[in-house]
Amino acid sequence: MTEPRQRSFPWYVVAAVVFAVGMAGTTLPTPLYGLYREEIGFSQFLITVIFAVYAVGVIVALLLAGNFSDVLGRRPIIFTALVLSVLSALCFLFEDGLPLLFVGRVFSGFAAGLLSGAATAAVTELARPDERARAAFAATAANMGGLGCGPLLAGVLAEYAPHPLRLPFLVHIGMLAVAMVLVAALPESVHRPVPRPPLRPEGMVVPPRTRSVFVPAGLASFAGFSVLGLFTAVAPSFAAQYLGVDNLAVAGAIVLTVFLASTAGQLMGRTGPGRALPLGCAILIAGCVLIGTSLLAESLGVLIAGAAVAGIGQGMSFRASVAGVARAAPDEQRGATISALFVAAYVGISLPVVGIGALSVPLGLRSAGLIFVGCVIVVASAVTVHLVRRSSVTEPRTDTVGR
Repeated sequence: MTEPRQRSFPWYVVAAVVFAVGMAGTTLPTPLYGLYREEIGFSQFLITVIFAVYAVGVIVALLLAGNFSDVLGRRPIIFTALVLSVLSALCFLFEDGLPLLFVGRVFSGFAAGLLSGAATAAVTELARPDERARAAFAATAANMGGLGCGPLLAGVLAEYAPHPLRLPFLVHIGMLAVAMVLVAALPESVHRPVPRPPLRPEGMVVPPRTRSVFVPAGLASFAGFSVLGLFTAVAPSFAAQYLGVDNLAVAGAIVLTVFLASTAGQLMGRTGPGRALPLGCAILIAGCVLIGTSLLAESLGVLIAGAAVAGIGQGMSFRASVAGVARAAPDEQRGATISALFVAAYVGISLPVVGIGALSVPLGLRSAGLIFVGCVIVVASAVTVHLVRRSSVTEPRTDTVGR
């Protein structure tokens, strides 16, 4: 009964919706940090630390449980991630100081870590062979779309509805309840081994035959996600401090811009990983130049333009990275290998952001941002040069064989 249903119904779309709902909760607090800062009283550096705690939670979950969905199945892991998302929202609902904020972000990180590998694999596996390209886009678009909608949802509710620090999380809990019902209806896409092997954390799983694809994909993901970290942790503070943007809905929309652009970039990245990855990195570099210019000129328009261009580049390179790694990984290690790619991405979303927070204390937020932009340009440039060189080496070889 499962196979005909799976073939006749686009279950990968349902899985992508669940993925997006879960990821939205991870960025829900982004436009609210200023309100927490007024209520509790803490520095810009502490905002980046709170954000990084989330990323540490993601990395821990990926390292300890990144392969669990290969053994237990995708559905149990996705459902567990949604439960953790509910616990995170409850921490924010009953927050009375920094401790519950940190605990809530840790739960959120665990949820995102479990979702990143399991849901990405589930969306891909639930698609028919002729739907695989669309499913790969659906998986990465659900990830980026969910991350982008979180700040907008929280910003609009906080700005125009009552109880700004409570209502966004109540609404998200309702969305998570619906997502749990959808998970119960999903077919399982993994044939669980019998007898079941013991659950052992595998850490960073990068099979030898995947490494030549994984290394540039991991570095590109690191660079792209570090830009996403800049917008989700720092951009609202910069907009308020230097651009006079105190409307929370506008702050959420600025963050949404980079994630919508990322989704658009994933749509554009249909030329195959070999071309889309270096092209995406090149576009990411151009976006970083615009972001740096906006920091110097204190221009909201240039900042939004930089977010759009960098988001397109990040989306193209990220889709190419996920598609390339998923294609190169063996079936029995696909979930764990994709999780390893997300480890690289979330190291990028955490460490550089904490660096910005630390540098902002002696240098100010603008100078710290400029240093950050320069570092991203260096990493993305190195990946681009490596891929172009590798392409120039392999192409003549192909021509020679053809003759």
